[in-house]
Amino acid sequence: MFVRSLLAVSLSYLMINTAFAASDVAQSATGTSEQVASTPAATDPIDPLSLDNKSASEIMAGAADTSASDVVSASEAQITTQEQNNLNDVAKTVKNIDNTPDKSTTKSATKFSKTAWTLENLNNVEWYSHIGKGQFPIYARAQVMLNNAHASPGAIDGSSGKNTLKAIASFQQMHGIQPTGVLDEDTWNALLSSQGDKPAYIEYTISEDDLKGPYAKEIPHDYALQAKMKGLYYTSVPEMLGEKFHMDEGFLKQLNPKANFNQLGQKIIVTSVRNNLPENIHLIVAHKGAKQLYLFNAQNQMVGSFPATIGSSDTPSPTGSYKVVGVTPNPWYSYSPSNFVQGNNLKPLSLPPGPNAPVGNIWIGLSKKSFGIHGTPYPSLVSKTASHGCIRLTNWDANDLGRKVKSGTIVKFLE
Repeated sequence: MFVRSLLAVSLSYLMINTAFAASDVAQSATGTSEQVASTPAATDPIDPLSLDNKSASEIMAGAADTSASDVVSASEAQITTQEQNNLNDVAKTVKNIDNTPDKSTTKSATKFSKTAWTLENLNNVEWYSHIGKGQFPIYARAQVMLNNAHASPGAIDGSSGKNTLKAIASFQQMHGIQPTGVLDEDTWNALLSSQGDKPAYIEYTISEDDLKGPYAKEIPHDYALQAKMKGLYYTSVPEMLGEKFHMDEGFLKQLNPKANFNQLGQKIIVTSVRNNLPENIHLIVAHKGAKQLYLFNAQNQMVGSFPATIGSSDTPSPTGSYKVVGVTPNPWYSYSPSNFVQGNNLKPLSLPPGPNAPVGNIWIGLSKKSFGIHGTPYPSLVSKTASHGCIRLTNWDANDLGRKVKSGTIVKFLE
């Protein structure tokens, strides 16, 4: 639940204006490059195409008509004291994280156990004081445990970047630890307890399915060229595996410097990550200032968080509260120059589905016409760049959310 008067309350860096002007959405991939029927002229930043058996224009038009079931009532828009306190606590920490320079202090780690990127060490590295900032195995192990505890650090890269520190703060908030964003001993022990006996990293064998794709030779920047493609597929096995295991592609290659990713039977080190979220998500808070999406259950408990890109100064997200109206995997993307001009493209275009589509491979539509939550072809840039107004997550986080969120779930935008 949310509260419109929430803006009057000091949320210490919270958010309420951010839903994406989605240049997104819509038709489930069928494996063909068939174009969808044109949709009415859009007044919002993005004009969606069609979804599975029902056009996005029908769904979004219904949203624009604000049917009774999609209108967010005053009572639904209220946020509980417990939810607000959770947000206040974690937002204060996130603000401090954003205001702290992201400097590496690699010199603090010198022992083999602190710097070795072997499978054994990645699974057994223990907490130590004065970790410092930088790329260390302890952060690589912590990132997997955070991911599995539903406090997503985004693309796992073994580093103490801001998305990782914000994930630590969310995990602390969810587990009754004062949120500081610091990987202290109490937080480490709680992560170990949450992870259980499951290893953080495993040995994986590249299969025939991994190699057969389909793969695209490249994804051109020009939307007109993308519109001519059968699908906006992955361009390489490492890119696909990186998304499959929630890893930064460069980090995957770093852990496997001698691997031939195009070789059947090649063994590589990858993360052991979850692909599910808790049930009963009843509130999603899009925090523009924190660049995070926070999830709450029906008991008003924070149960998940994702790094997110939420609008921009040029195309800001909306304000207020809305409802989820539907979820569509593999959406078509409708480009309209009336919303923004890409390159020399002055005519509308329909871009095919795929993980490298502008909205990634999933669309979660909101009752605010043409706005939604979606994926991205650039997972390592989530929360670090601007969007056209919508809520952009990594493909895997967006798909995790899409599998559990239900129509009617409230999405509240906060500053």
